Amino acid sequence: MHSGGCTLDEHTIGGLRAVTLANRFLAATILPEKGADLHSLVYKPRATDVLWKSPWGLRKPGTGVFEAATSETAWLEQYAGGWQEIFPNGGDACLYRGTLLNFHGEASVSEWDYTVRRQTSSSISVEFSVQLSRNPFRLRRTMSLGDSLPALIIEERIENRGDADLHFMWGHHPAFGEPFLDGGCRLQLPPCTFTAHEAEIAPACRLAGGARGRWPVLQGKRGEAVDLSLVPPASERVAEFGYISDLDAGWYGLTNDSLGFGFGLAWPKEVFPYLWFWQELRGSFGEPWCGNCYVMAVEPFTSIPGVGLVKAIKSGTAPVLAAGGSLEARLAAVFFDSGDVESIGLEGVARVRRASGHGNGTGS
Repeated sequence: MHSGGCTLDEHTIGGLRAVTLANRFLAATILPEKGADLHSLVYKPRATDVLWKSPWGLRKPGTGVFEAATSETAWLEQYAGGWQEIFPNGGDACLYRGTLLNFHGEASVSEWDYTVRRQTSSSISVEFSVQLSRNPFRLRRTMSLGDSLPALIIEERIENRGDADLHFMWGHHPAFGEPFLDGGCRLQLPPCTFTAHEAEIAPACRLAGGARGRWPVLQGKRGEAVDLSLVPPASERVAEFGYISDLDAGWYGLTNDSLGFGFGLAWPKEVFPYLWFWQELRGSFGEPWCGNCYVMAVEPFTSIPGVGLVKAIKSGTAPVLAAGGSLEARLAAVFFDSGDVESIGLEGVARVRRASGHGNGTGS
């Protein structure tokens, strides 16, 4: 571990290898053996991890109940919260070209390799990679920190190493939880459209299945105005699932004004034109949620709906990666002081208008 502005720590959590990249603003911990999950993302000035942790906790892959009837059940039993990479399937398991694609894709349940590419006091860069088994895809993800920005930069490349063109779904699944997530949070987006999933995921949904309108206010199923930009408190017991499209730009900011800071994400909207919007705010009582989970995810994705690759192909939203082809994307995960977000750039800078009128800024 370096003693300068940026540090790298290789350690273990729950018997799993862990890699923590840190600077004076943030600390990001990745679990290579568990889908290269981003297990925690701590904003150091507030000593707050913004990512949710499931009540059933972190489990080493291959442990626990082995009689899971579906890949969804198996995935959820190993779901510790945090941030997953979803590829090449999103949502329900399905049969594609004679191959069974598991719930949320093979990349999220595979062991990844990693290599430290750069390690100095001014910058850290670590590359994570995996070769999938059921499809000839290879993924590489480089995660980097500099000493001057409260931003984690993610640079990715997917490759089709086979001789056939292949469809895919690709997404990022950051799930936010307490203490960062509470009823004082608000989600800020550029102009866009919201469409509720075709079927309500729970009776606690405020929107009817398929409801559609301009963000953020839609008509609820009881005729009430529902402002989706305001996160309901746990006491309201809300569940919601839908899709954000027609985005003017690829970014969002989730701000907790009572804590004085927010988290933002930027991505190339030509690669990820959609956001999946999932709220499980103590509103579902089936397993594994049991009315006990307060979590929200806002997920950049290539495709909709979130029920598997075959249905995404039917909807015309599943991209095709040509044989021998590749695709790259850059994302920036950014912390910033409270205010009205005007934009978040891929270089890792959030432009925020302060309530006090102090102008634009990039975080603490």
